[in-house]
Amino acid sequence: MPPDRASALFFELFSRLPRQGPGNTASTRRALGLVPGVGPRTRVLDIGSGTGAQTLVLAESSPLRIVAVDNHPPFIDALNRKANELGIADRLEARVADMYRLDFADGSFDLIWCEGAINIMGVEAGLRAWRRLVRPNGHVALTEVCWRKPEPPAECVAFWKREYPAIRDISALLEAVEACGYETVGHFPLPASAWWDDYYRPLQDNVTAFRKRHRGAPDAQELADQCQHEIDIWHSYSEFYGYEFLVLRVG
Repeated sequence: MPPDRASALFFELFSRLPRQGPGNTASTRRALGLVPGVGPRTRVLDIGSGTGAQTLVLAESSPLRIVAVDNHPPFIDALNRKANELGIADRLEARVADMYRLDFADGSFDLIWCEGAINIMGVEAGLRAWRRLVRPNGHVALTEVCWRKPEPPAECVAFWKREYPAIRDISALLEAVEACGYETVGHFPLPASAWWDDYYRPLQDNVTAFRKRHRGAPDAQELADQCQHEIDIWHSYSEFYGYEFLVLRVG
């Protein structure tokens, strides 16, 4: 499949979703509550914001000053429109940017936020690359997929080995965080509802409609098959894996 065609199909399939990955309002607010001293002087960088479901929760939960970045311009346009509609554009700005090449000055932010996106770089690479952006004693909040139970079934292991070989259990993740020079302030699992109600159920509707629009297009049907397989794996094996929300302090 040509790269432009693949990208167009991907973003079509993932358009008009309430969020681009598992998460929910309650979990975002719970994690924000673990960060001390949050207020109108707190500067936040939301990396991999997508259309900004969690960004807007942050903005509505506290008078933070937020810069949100994502590499897909339509997502950024949608978030800026929403900020204008809500009257918070004076403290929420979305920009097109590559998480690998963030050109902010050292110590620009008090808090980095990254829900469901650090896996693009890898936890260690992301934490090491972004550390310079956080002021001393600042914080990082992120979600990362982890094994929750030992000995997951072979089909589940095969799926994650293909999709994200870096998946590990929570204890190994916490060790990796410490090795990168961060202190864990707190962590908790996302509930199952954050996967189904807020992400997979809307995605399932998109997959169904996408299939109908692209009848006779093998590349589009293959992409739909991949998404459906991911949803089916979750339905079958969600007890074995999930997202962990971590709030970290720069050491």
